[in-house]
This record gives sequence, structure tokens and C-alpha cells, in this order.
Amino acid sequence: MTISPAVKAINFEFSFNLPTLIEFGYGKMEKFGQQLISIGVKRIFMVTDKGVESAGLLAALTDSLQAAAIQFDIYTDVESDPSLETIDRGVEVFQQKPYDCIVAVGGGSPIDTAKGIRVVAANGGNIGHYAGVNQIPVAPTIPLLAIPTTSGTGSEVTNFGVYSDWQNNVKVTVTSQYMAPTIAWVDPALTMSLPAKMTAASGIDALAHGIETFFSLGSSPASDALAIEAIHTVNRYLSRAVHNGSDMEARIGMSHGSLLAGMAFNNGFLGLAHAIGSALSGHCHVPHGVAIGLLLPKVVEFNATVRPDKAAKIAGLMGMKGEHSEELALQASPAVARLVEDIGLPTRLREVDVTEKKLFEIAKDSFKSGMMKFNPRQPSESEVLQLLKEIF
Repeated sequence: MTISPAVKAINFEFSFNLPTLIEFGYGKMEKFGQQLISIGVKRIFMVTDKGVESAGLLAALTDSLQAAAIQFDIYTDVESDPSLETIDRGVEVFQQKPYDCIVAVGGGSPIDTAKGIRVVAANGGNIGHYAGVNQIPVAPTIPLLAIPTTSGTGSEVTNFGVYSDWQNNVKVTVTSQYMAPTIAWVDPALTMSLPAKMTAASGIDALAHGIETFFSLGSSPASDALAIEAIHTVNRYLSRAVHNGSDMEARIGMSHGSLLAGMAFNNGFLGLAHAIGSALSGHCHVPHGVAIGLLLPKVVEFNATVRPDKAAKIAGLMGMKGEHSEELALQASPAVARLVEDIGLPTRLREVDVTEKKLFEIAKDSFKSGMMKFNPRQPSESEVLQLLKEIF
């Protein structure tokens, strides 16, 4: 069969992998214990953090487990941006009892911690030993169930885990299908009490996942479809969720948008904002979502010059109008900047105590991220430094 040039120009040859089963629904936590019974779980190692526990977000989960007569222990020694050492401590505790399931409850930090514990328990060593792509030799046999309490990281469906190497001031990324949770249990009811600042920071990360995947050199028609819907959904609901946390429709929308964005970037990968953001967080301890909010408008502007078609689409998804595609493309960056400002995130590096003398190191270390190679416009170190100076 002869394929026409028009069809050849579209990349219809791609792979798409989503090993995680997704269970989504408001109030779905009530059925969680019964789901575990169906897969033979008897004793759970629950990974969360003190914030999730003190907010009372474990109540519905523990009630469901108790009703199903499933034993569990709660492990809360998890900090924001978990370190390599945090995984070591978690593995040590996990191996003290014969657990047959790991359950992660929280944002990206508890979920990534649980991913790391599971992999190291099965393979030994330190999670840093598996940095890079497909470096984990043995698939863990114990199931991992991820329950997000934020709408942003998408970690409940991704093959990635990100860890802080504070000795070297860098973020370490482990990429493997063996990192993916067995089941993502997404109940938007768990996000209802999320504070506005955390809603904003996690939500802008979800938007970035959609936008960067859409721009990515690793994108495909399948990841594009997910990214487009994620951008549209997050733009529609993020401001509402930030300004009125009890808006149930907005919370459900944000959980859905975040999930779609995670599914997209799990297959299409990210780009410049996450590459710089990794170095920024590593050097200056800026929370991930805040770092992404600072960088995303300028990164969209940077990439729009080489992918004006996709920039125009992003602008349209975010409610901008224009008679011509070229005109619309120029509005993508302002649309993102307007949303960042509306949800109250910082817009200048100096607002989060980043000093100007740190900018050179941040620019240099941005190129250590594997996400850089997927950005559609490859920057020089001086261009990254200039971008940082523009938002200083």
C-alpha cells in the first residue's frame, strides 16, 4: 500500500504504555478495602506524610481498611522533595514486617517515596543507583497503590520518581516501567481541603505537564490528545479550585486534568521548564510547583518561535482569541502568565529568595536533566541564563 506524503508527515508510528490500572471517582475511597480484598491483600505498608495525616485525609481510607479487616501500618517520615536517604530509611522500616502491599497517600513526595521503597526492597542498593532510563533490573512483585491528595504531579500513573541528592544539589530521576504504580485510586474528595497555595502550585505543574508534553519532541498523536484535553481542563478549573476550595466540580475537574496530564507526559515526556526547574529546586530548595510556575510563561515564549502552530493551539485552549495563527501563537505565553498571577504564585525568582549569583549554576545544571533533549528548541547555556535573568 502506498502512503501519501500528507500522511507520512504525521507521526502515526508510536508506542504508548500505561501499565497502571486507573480507578477514578468522587467518594470512591469507601470501596478501597473491598478492592484490596479482591487482590488478596492482608497487610499494608502505608506511605504518607505528616501533613496528610494531620489534615485527616486518612480517615476514609483507614475506615475502609478496618471494615475489610486489612492490617496496616502508617509511615510518615516523608519530606517535600524526598531525599535519597529518605528512601533508605523507608526500606529499612518496610523490611521489618511481611507486608504484601504498599499504599502511597499524598502528593508527589509520598508517591515517589513509595515507588523508591518498592524498587529498592526488590533490587537492593540505593534508589540513586537506578538513576536514568531502564536501569532497574528486577520488577517488584509487591503491588503499589497510589492515592493522590493533590491535583498536579500525575505521579500516580507515571514511570518516574524524582529524588533530591542534597550532597550534590541535584534532583535524581529514575525512569522505568517498574516504577509505575499497580493501581491509581483517584478520589477527588481527598483534594477538597487542599490549601489554596498547594492547589495553585500543584495545579500549575499539571498545566505544565500538558503544555510541555504537547511541545515535546517525544510527543505522539496519542499523547497530544491527552495533553490538549489536560490543558483545556486545567485552565478551566484551576482558578476556581484555588479561589473556592469547596467547589466540587472544580476539584473533580482538576483531579481529572492532572490525571490526563500524567498519562500524557508518561509517554511524551517534558522539556525546558522541568529541566531548569529541577536545577532551581536542587540549588535553592524552591518547591517544585512554585519553580514551574516561575518558569513556564518564559518557556512557552521560548518554544513558540519554533512551534507556533502548537503555541497557537495552547493559546486557544486557554481562551485567547486571534484572527491569525501567528497572532494567536504570541498570546500563549501571556495566557500562562495571567493564570500564574491569578492563582497567586510568585512571578520573580527574588520573591522565593533566589540570589542572582545562583543563576549561573542553575543554568549550567539544567543540562543535567534528561528532559532537556525533548524540548523542541534546544537552548544554549547562555540562553537559559538569559531566561533566568528575565524572571529574576
